[in-house]
Amino acid sequence: MGHHGLLLAAGAGARMGKPKALMRDPDGTSWLRRTVAVLEQGGCEAVTVVLGAGADEASPLLEDTGAAVVVAEDWSEGMGASLRAGLRALAGSGAVAAVVMLVDLPDVTAEVVRHVASRVTAPGQLARASYDGRPGHPVVIGRDHWVAAADSVTGDQGARDYLGSHGVVDVDCGDLATGRDRDSR
Repeated sequence: MGHHGLLLAAGAGARMGKPKALMRDPDGTSWLRRTVAVLEQGGCEAVTVVLGAGADEASPLLEDTGAAVVVAEDWSEGMGASLRAGLRALAGSGAVAAVVMLVDLPDVTAEVVRHVASRVTAPGQLARASYDGRPGHPVVIGRDHWVAAADSVTGDQGARDYLGSHGVVDVDCGDLATGRDRDSR
């Protein structure tokens, strides 16, 4: 198996006023469904979505997408808890790498996912999108790093420190997107 999409959507969305997993675009498009499609169109052979806050309401939004759902019970700890739950859920999947994406990145397209994912062809590699020199998502974590990365993450920082100390390749995507997240309606 090639790449497995890992969509992190567990947070409460405090600045948004509700969990981002429940957000929709003005045209009614679910952020969850849109991002699952971006990962699939970007070449991910399967997608797992990590939910937390609002999981009972968000799960039905994923019906008919084929995405697997994992609930991070400790989601309130921050992004680290979501990433930990997601990477642990992928153990035994046979994927070469996990393509980690956040639910609140509206201009990150399938082209960006393909561009970054293409840099990880072996289980020992790491890559992440970079926008004008600023690290962002997607982040592609080779299978050989899943256990150590999951064990290292804490709080809302995610795998930043792990990636920085394990030779992550920054892939410039500034010509394709801004990579900015949405924190307000």
